[in-house]
Amino acid sequence: MKKRLIDGVEVQRSSGNVFADLGLPDADKLEIRSGLVIEIRKAMRRLELTRQAAAKRMGITQPKVSDMMRSNFSNLSERESMDCLNRLGYDIEIKVKPASKPVGHLRLAIA
Repeated sequence: MKKRLIDGVEVQRSSGNVFADLGLPDADKLEIRSGLVIEIRKAMRRLELTRQAAAKRMGITQPKVSDMMRSNFSNLSERESMDCLNRLGYDIEIKVKPASKPVGHLRLAIA
């Protein structure tokens, strides 16, 4: 990526995936998991659910809900996150198509 100076500070445009920009392994998966957790948090606010009520509705423990609220999603898999969103009234579609490059990538699109 091209770097430039702005007011004496070196900056670099993001790739769109902060986890990849930080050089973390499995950056695509981390981006998807974080996006799912963000939607879960939005749904909880929209539905005005307490952590305890959200845990019951989503079928997970209250400590897992508390972790999500603190942006810690390490103990929640992609599948569990999708199940939680289903239980909060979301439909989830997975679209698979041929990649334009030799190696494809994962992407989360939220409508």
